[in-house]
Amino acid sequence: MNLSVIIITHNESGNIQECLESVSFAQECIVLDGGSTDDTVKRASEMRAKVMTSPTWQGFGHQKNLALSYAQSDWVLSIDADERIPPALAKEIQAAIKQDHFDVFDVPRKTNFCGTWINHCGWTPDTVARLFRLGKAEFSLDKVHERLVGPGLQRLGHLRTPLLHYSYPTPLHYWKKLQTYSQAWAEQQFAKGRQTTMSRAFFAACFAFCKSYVFRLGFLDGAMGFAVCTMQAQAAFGKYFTLYYMNQNNR
Repeated sequence: MNLSVIIITHNESGNIQECLESVSFAQECIVLDGGSTDDTVKRASEMRAKVMTSPTWQGFGHQKNLALSYAQSDWVLSIDADERIPPALAKEIQAAIKQDHFDVFDVPRKTNFCGTWINHCGWTPDTVARLFRLGKAEFSLDKVHERLVGPGLQRLGHLRTPLLHYSYPTPLHYWKKLQTYSQAWAEQQFAKGRQTTMSRAFFAACFAFCKSYVFRLGFLDGAMGFAVCTMQAQAAFGKYFTLYYMNQNNR
């Protein structure tokens, strides 16, 4: 059995080399770039990845399905440029694709925030389905928070070693991603005709903070846990406020 790794990128020059190094055990690495203005494409090419470009952005789900269409191996592993496959997980993946009991595998994910591993706040445990047999799954067409769908999910296995997620090395990275995700989520909901109010945005923020800081034990992560929970509250407010603004502007 062989393995294709698919990665979608946009201005990931600081991440793509380490990401590709962590999946060097795969037979094929496909990078689909969304019009980077830095040297992401150059770095990926130097790492001998198969690099394609698609500057027309239609959402994360569409972009990942396009990357998937280039895969030619029996199995596919989808990761983001800011994620890493540690050696123990690489061995698990290699063993998993040799079995015949499962068509899809999920994997636990551990996120690093500004140099600190977050163990609570709703970020841990965090399980994502990323490894699947070609033809048994694809990505939903959501603009953001896409997920695997398809018949293969009826035969779902579980990997044990965490995938390492270096999503937020600085607060600036969080704010940039917050803006992107809030806009994409609001556009998706607006297209469905969803309405909201400022009070809904306010209560969403309050609920998000209480849920992550109290019920999901974010306080155990100390100062960084408080920062994460506060930012999650801001994210909740931001996406509903963006939708509220779109509703008002449409009127």
